[in-house]
Parts: sequence; structure tokens; C-alpha cells
Amino acid sequence: MDHGNAGGNRRSWADGAAAGMSQGMAIIPYSLLRHYRKLGLTDREAMLLIHLIGFQQVEFKAFPSLEELSDVTGIPAASIAPSLQRLMKDGLLGIDEYVDGAQGIHYERYNLNGLYKKLADCMAEEDMTPQPDRIKPQSPLSGRGGSAPMDPAGARTVPEKEERNLFTIFEKEFGRPLSPMELETISGWVDADRYPDELILLALKEAVFAGKLHFRYIDRILLEWSRNRVRTAQDAKAYTQKFRNIGR
Repeated sequence: MDHGNAGGNRRSWADGAAAGMSQGMAIIPYSLLRHYRKLGLTDREAMLLIHLIGFQQVEFKAFPSLEELSDVTGIPAASIAPSLQRLMKDGLLGIDEYVDGAQGIHYERYNLNGLYKKLADCMAEEDMTPQPDRIKPQSPLSGRGGSAPMDPAGARTVPEKEERNLFTIFEKEFGRPLSPMELETISGWVDADRYPDELILLALKEAVFAGKLHFRYIDRILLEWSRNRVRTAQDAKAYTQKFRNIGR
């Protein structure tokens, strides 16, 4: 074996890999690393956002699948979906829908503008906050002295346990993990439309009963109930029974 050639090949491969890394680097805002705790993000959620940025910048994938995100993070896909939903609920992440008019293709893209705006707010607040004269900006290499204590992370006012239970019930009925768009739809019913959980679950049961288990049908049920001033589970049961009796 020619050890000289082997060493040369190894060096060439390493040089090529280094060049490839220099061309395939994602630009991660330092403000995300600095302020993600202030935004109430967990380490897992921050890393998820970093990977979304990487997919968009390096791999040109605007809407990576749950499986692709699972592969790079090591997090089960079933756990990634609720994390994405929490990011959407907090206004840090959105989903834009597009239609290619020429080909009639519908596609989606993760939108990180909400994250960037909140990071900008953090930076502006930090810049406007008066600092004691004795505290000077320090280089990361100059040690930790003088740094202000970091705010405790993770204080959320959203009843996440209840919301996750709603997601879990839907996943059991559908027999699969929910997509980010489906999670966003449920969140919209709860947050924007203010439908009670019990009303959403009754609409789900009606869809199962009718054999039309899809989100558009459930949304139509909730919209019809809203138009007819059905606001509680008892109202919904009475309304549904009324139309079943008419249909007999």
C-alpha cells in the first residue's frame, strides 16, 4: 500500500470538505443565540428554528417535512409537531401558502419574519436600557464578569397541557401525527375563533359520525354552529338533534 498516496488522498478529501463547508454555511442571527431564552424558547425550540434557517439557506427547502427535521435534530416527528405549533402560537413562526398559477401546484413555506421582529424588539430594548457606568461591553474572550443575570426561561401563560391534549385526541382519531397546517388550524379555532375545546371535540365526533374525517368538514361544522349561535356543547347537541329529527 502506498502510504504517501493514501495520505495525499486524505488531505485532498479534507481540503474538499473544508471548501464545501465554507460554501454551505448558514447565517444564524447572533441575536437568536443571545435572546432565545428571553423569548421563552427552550433549547430544543431554538435548535429547531436554527435548522429551519439552515434548510432554507443551504438546502433551499422552504418547507422541510417533519421526518427531515427529525433526522437532523434527533427529535421524534411526533414531538416536533407540537413544538412547531407552539412557535406558531407565539408568533415566532408562520406558514405561507402559494399556488403556482401556471402549473396549479399548491406549496407552503415556513415564514420566520415573526421571529426576526421579536429578536429586533429584544435588541432595541437592550439598546435603550440604561446600564450602570461601571458595566462595559466585554469581549466573549474577556471572561464572564459583569454580565447581567439571565431571565429565567420558559414562563408561558398558555395552558399547553390542555392544548396538547386536544392535539392528541385529534391524532388518535386521524390515526397519524398532525401536520403543521393542521396544528395551526386547531390553534386558530382556539385562539382566533374562541371555540371551546368541548365544541371542537363535538365537531370532530360529528365528522367521524358522518364518515368525513377531514379538517375542512370540521371547520364547516364549527362555522355553521357559530352562524347559528351555537356556543356550548349543550347547544351543539340540541342543534344537531334537531336536524337529525328533521331528516327522518
